[in-house]
Amino acid sequence: MAKAVPGHTGPMVRVPFRAAADRVRHRLSRLARPASRPRATAPKAPRAAAGGGPKAPRTPVPGDLAAPAPRPWLRALGMLAVVVLGAWLGLLAVGSVRTPVGPMDTNMTLRPSLTGGSKINVAPLGALELDSHIAPLRLDVDVDRLDPERSQALVDQPERFSGLQDEVTRDVAAGTGELAVRSCVAVISGATALGLVVYRRPRRALAAGGLALALLAASGVSAYATWNPKSVLEPKFSGLLSSAPSLVGDARSIVTEFDIYQQELARLVTNVTKLYDATSTLPVYQPDPGTIRALHVSDIHLNPAAWHIIASLVEQYEIDVIIDSGDTMDHGSAAENGFLDPIRDLGAPYVWVRGNHDSTVTQDYLEKFRNVRVLDDGKAVNVGGLRIAGTGDASFTPDRTAPVGGKAAAQLEGARLASALRDQERAGTPVDIAVAHDPNTARETDGTVPLVLSGHLHRRINEQLKLGTRLKVEGSTGGGGLRAVQNEKPEKVHASVLYLDRSTRRLQAWDEITLGGLGLTTAEVSRHLPEENLKKDSPASPSPAPSSASSSPSSSPSPTGSGTRPTPSP
Repeated sequence: MAKAVPGHTGPMVRVPFRAAADRVRHRLSRLARPASRPRATAPKAPRAAAGGGPKAPRTPVPGDLAAPAPRPWLRALGMLAVVVLGAWLGLLAVGSVRTPVGPMDTNMTLRPSLTGGSKINVAPLGALELDSHIAPLRLDVDVDRLDPERSQALVDQPERFSGLQDEVTRDVAAGTGELAVRSCVAVISGATALGLVVYRRPRRALAAGGLALALLAASGVSAYATWNPKSVLEPKFSGLLSSAPSLVGDARSIVTEFDIYQQELARLVTNVTKLYDATSTLPVYQPDPGTIRALHVSDIHLNPAAWHIIASLVEQYEIDVIIDSGDTMDHGSAAENGFLDPIRDLGAPYVWVRGNHDSTVTQDYLEKFRNVRVLDDGKAVNVGGLRIAGTGDASFTPDRTAPVGGKAAAQLEGARLASALRDQERAGTPVDIAVAHDPNTARETDGTVPLVLSGHLHRRINEQLKLGTRLKVEGSTGGGGLRAVQNEKPEKVHASVLYLDRSTRRLQAWDEITLGGLGLTTAEVSRHLPEENLKKDSPASPSPAPSSASSSPSSSPSPTGSGTRPTPSP
């Protein structure tokens, strides 16, 4: 049995252990209540020591939770992380709505996104993306299947197509309303559940749910404030849908009818329905009698695949005229001339200007083709309903060396072209489109022509110049040519379809076609409108109204791919 120490009682031996236990309980209580402030307590009198003298003050222990609480911004950051993660998990779990839209069954979902917008997936044809809003949420619409009964009813009663737009509008409104309610429930439930798991306190879990609801409401306000009803006019297609430009109507309709978003969206769904119904082939673009279609290509660089692509686009869009802004060859030698022979069978007039990889030998060979119009020194021709003028490149650099005159020579050639354009204006035969290979040459025509086309850079540029001329630089229709295999990444194939009003011969819209380069199989078509057309409700000048067959949203596209317009004569 242990002896008692003189001057000390037995229970005092257990004092250090009791003090240690008190400290552990205090630390646990601080962990359970990280946001609570320490209560102010009156200073206690120093406990008498065993020997009867006053006890010395306790030295602070490192890591003691009696120290100041963690910084408030760290706690706020942690709460925000819990809210965002919980809301995202909630949306993934239950934030979707399955709803019928016309004859189709769709699945609508809200997804977290940095850029917002809407995406419509039409399996197995591909997808189209719309820049409909800016918010941290994206609307995904998956077109799952075509309901056999509702589709058969449309086939048996074709007159129901006239009311399909209203039906689709009602279905979309009902679906998005239900989606908004379910999204609120999903976000609040997810954030609250995760807050309860992390904090294990109902009050803080409810705070997380409330904050999640506030963030969802803020996202809704942002989407409403930035809602762009014109986004349906400039969709980006991918997959097989890139071969179906009829989904968005003709060039005249997108200029005159872009005010009513719901009607255009309903028309889009209507045409998708007809696309499914055409089981043999995809429907072609429906020609508009008031629209001229010009195909702009450039920088083919001896790639034989380019001729197949151009021929397909000419047939798909019923092109009136092909405009090539140069660099069709690589070295400009006579041995390469045979590469140009497929131009004879493209089915449309071919306007060509010389690039820095094309020689006068190339130019002389092309001038013998019946359907080719070679432009040089400001020469102008009437072709495909347009008056086009152009000039060849000032340099010839088949070995890709720096041109002898450089930018100054290109600008001098542009000044000559601008002078020729002014002469045409004074003669009463104004030019609609000018063509030059080098953008430095093309820029010198500012103020003398509404539209100037060029290439050379192997990338697209769309620019409104200071004096009103629009400069459009096309990428490489040959994907950089056969030399592209030397690059680390293959270049993409670029071409553009220009839509011009037949009466004013002004640009109304254009489609940018982008195909995967060598070894790739991707395809995209994106539609664009000039800024001046987006700011007005109607075209710049009056033009004859399109026929009812071309303007009616219920007119069925041809599933056979055969057009009714005769091929333009060269």
